[in-house]
This record gives sequence, C-alpha cells and structure tokens, in this order.
Amino acid sequence: MPRKEFVGKVISNKMDKTVVVLVERLRPHPKYKKVIRYRKKFYAHDEGNRCEEGDIVRIRESRPLSKLKRWRVVEILGRVEEEKPEEETPVEEAEEKE
Repeated sequence: MPRKEFVGKVISNKMDKTVVVLVERLRPHPKYKKVIRYRKKFYAHDEGNRCEEGDIVRIRESRPLSKLKRWRVVEILGRVEEEKPEEETPVEEAEEKE
C-alpha cells in the first residue's frame, strides 16, 4: 500500500528538526452535501531545519519518529517572501503631527 502524502502550510518551526504543517481539505458533508473545509495539524520531521513559517510543503507518512511525529517533509513547494517594512518619510511624519 502506498504511503499517504499531503500538501500543507508550515505554521510553526520553533522545535528542533520538527515543523507543524496545517493541511486543509474540502469535502462534502455526509448528509447535507455542503462543502466543508476540514483542517488538521501534522507534526513532520524536517531533518535539515530548512522549513520556515509560511512555506508550502509536501509531507509523507512514515514510521513513528516520536510520540506525535509520523510524517516527513519530502519537499518544499513554495517559499514565503519576507515583506520589507515601509519607512515613513519626513513629510508623512510632519502631516501626522498637524
């Protein structure tokens, strides 16, 4: 039987060699057939600490690595781009004081 794979977003990388990945799936409700968004968090092994918060990653099922970790990061599909904070110009600061 092939191993399960999911694509999700890294929401935490504060642990050593571990990331928390949020996987969202859209499925119809069994009785009412309305499409519902299901969310689940998975703890995944990140050997090189390469993942950052906001990255889109593919995770694959593996043997138990710890109490909660049963997934490995296979690849990083998308990187998060850091936003540069805009600096205020002296003209804008003068207008705010008035």
